[in-house]
Amino acid sequence: MDRNAIQAALDDVFDQALVFHGFTDYMRDYELITYSVADPKTGIAPSFDRYLFKHCVEATITSTLTPQTWAVSLDERLVDRETGDLDGYVWGVKWQALYPGGSVLAESEKADQWERAVGIPFHEAVIEGNGHKIVLIFSDLVVSRGLQAGYSPFTVQVP
Repeated sequence: MDRNAIQAALDDVFDQALVFHGFTDYMRDYELITYSVADPKTGIAPSFDRYLFKHCVEATITSTLTPQTWAVSLDERLVDRETGDLDGYVWGVKWQALYPGGSVLAESEKADQWERAVGIPFHEAVIEGNGHKIVLIFSDLVVSRGLQAGYSPFTVQVP
């Protein structure tokens, strides 16, 4: 996928729910699982979608919460959605809004270095939600729409 196609794919998830992100169980690719909902009047059904960032050589995740929000969000009860009326960030909702969303950088020194070293195109994307900022260096993006509810990225095998 070229930079414009990657940007178009990231535009599709603007303000949708990010329900999972992390490296795949085989540790080469990075995935985002989103839950997208349209206005019910459109007739478009909600959808779980997978954004697979292939050959991901770098993933940097930082919090988008302010220190003040962190300070009032340390209570362990906030990891449970059913906690009630505590002040702070409720971690237990188990999703975050992809706002302001994602973008592919037009120029990236890191991506250029990997491209020269490996011999395939690389891109740098920044995906930001109301909980995390995710910066990825990767070579390609594959989007799979309409995952079954309950999809799990993990297939644990004991050696």
